[in-house]
Amino acid sequence: MSLRERRRAALTLVVVFVLGCVAMVTAVQPSAVLAGERPQGSPAPAAAPLAPTAKQAAPRAVDCRNLKCVALTFDDGPGPYTAGIVKALKAKGAKATFFMLGSQVKGREAAVRAVKAAGMEIGNHSFNHPDLSKLGARAIRSQVGRTDAALAKAGVKATLYRPPYGAMSRTVRASLADRPISLWGVDTLDWRTRSTSATLRAASAAPRGAIVLMHDIHGSTAKAVPGIVSALQAKGYHLVTVSELLRAPQPGKVYTGRYAR
Repeated sequence: MSLRERRRAALTLVVVFVLGCVAMVTAVQPSAVLAGERPQGSPAPAAAPLAPTAKQAAPRAVDCRNLKCVALTFDDGPGPYTAGIVKALKAKGAKATFFMLGSQVKGREAAVRAVKAAGMEIGNHSFNHPDLSKLGARAIRSQVGRTDAALAKAGVKATLYRPPYGAMSRTVRASLADRPISLWGVDTLDWRTRSTSATLRAASAAPRGAIVLMHDIHGSTAKAVPGIVSALQAKGYHLVTVSELLRAPQPGKVYTGRYAR
């Protein structure tokens, strides 16, 4: 075989080899993409949007400048009726503010967290309910600080303060100048009457912008709550926390309703 013939034969073999390789690659590549995989170098598929969950719900926004609002408040807890009151409020889409005693918080941290988790507001109501107007500045700060510490152990921070009996003095006001003070405009006298019907009548008569005083340590009050909520909502009222009612309560100010004094 001449040199020219040998070269031609070799070239033919190379061409056949190359064509065979191309055919193999073409046959194998489509089956290389398995379920859940993508070819190297290709762009990743766009992520599917996440389905909305209950935790992603829009935050509640109530503007009490334009809506009829009332703030229900409960003092002296947490106690044996607190959870039932919260359940009754939550069932009707109502909010309230709970002014808690530090001595009651101890050992009931789970109950405090449940109140907060339900969307209620928590305030500081002293440690063991003394008349602060008869105490000096140091003792007042101790009452507040011990309750703040008890609430902190439950993972909660008080947003407001309410002195026991609503007792005020220059010393009390100066000692609490770092936070808003919420008193009330409607006293249901539930602490005196211990009457479900009397508490229901008093709270249901609350005017627009009122802060209503009740106590979650009385069974008679707990029984009145569903009726109170229904009666006020039937009048078109939104039941809100104190801070929602006031929008932006200011430290050092004393509030009995929609406006400070």
